[in-house]
Amino acid sequence: MRQPATNKPLRRPRRLRQSPAIRDLVREHDVSLNDLIHPIFIEEGIDEPKEVSAMPGIVRYPEAMVEQEIRELAELGVRYVMPFGISRHKDALGSDTWNGEGLLVRMIRAIKRACPEMVVIPDICFCEYTSHGHCGVVEDGHVCNDATVENLVKQCITAAEAGADMLAPSAMMDGQVRAIREGLDAAGYEQVGILAHSAKFSSSFYGPFRTAVDSELEGDRKGYQMDIANGRQALVECLLDEEEGADILMVKPGTPYLDVLANLRRRSDLPLASYQVGGEYAGIKYAAMAGALDEREVVFETLVGFKRAGADLIVSYYTRQVAEWLAGK
Repeated sequence: MRQPATNKPLRRPRRLRQSPAIRDLVREHDVSLNDLIHPIFIEEGIDEPKEVSAMPGIVRYPEAMVEQEIRELAELGVRYVMPFGISRHKDALGSDTWNGEGLLVRMIRAIKRACPEMVVIPDICFCEYTSHGHCGVVEDGHVCNDATVENLVKQCITAAEAGADMLAPSAMMDGQVRAIREGLDAAGYEQVGILAHSAKFSSSFYGPFRTAVDSELEGDRKGYQMDIANGRQALVECLLDEEEGADILMVKPGTPYLDVLANLRRRSDLPLASYQVGGEYAGIKYAAMAGALDEREVVFETLVGFKRAGADLIVSYYTRQVAEWLAGK
């Protein structure tokens, strides 16, 4: 006997959302501390932590407190850190970065003393160390690509000698990854990896970071950082870094450039990273402080969003707080 016609749906996707257990069963992406890299600011010449005014909850640590902070992070389960130095020995070249007793070296050594198994991935650039605030050698008002690359190689070898596990070059100079890879290999550091800031956009979201590292800029970085409108050009940059020997490719900032990250995921099988930068952190933090957002829920939603778009790892100023949340603190 023919059954009466029905308008009831044959497919019911809600079946897979009906209980927490079933939602967990079919969840496509999740976030753990294995995915997160913690940026840490370390300042010369201070005796106690200084809060970064534009980033509530984030501080600059004095060198004397680095080991204590690293041990606390390790106890929380944080496994990867990206140190940034706030130098009191700035010059036109950022030469303190290849000084064998400079701040970069001291930071890396302190972290390794406190926790030898902590993976140290220092930022490799010059903006925190130059008197003009640019990411390289300035000649006639322009950043000189090849001279900057030569100095980046010196900085990288110095960081590797100090014990860095991986390096994160962020200057956006043409050919920097190849030169760094060749320089490291020639110096006997074939095991040191490169997490390349491959598509680093000239973004207004960096404002809080510049406050954090006292990087007073003369002019702008649009001549070397990526144009915010150019997604295809970003893929060119990333794929060049892959050809030149990068181990991990990063898109920076995170949230405004998820399309670039997703497109890159379709083009590369390398591990990919996304950087949730200072402006993204501050936007969430201030909205939460005003009671407009549930901070924890929003943070995890953004982190899952990076994973869904293709990120294998995320650099986030929320890493320590996420670790505390996961530990029930």
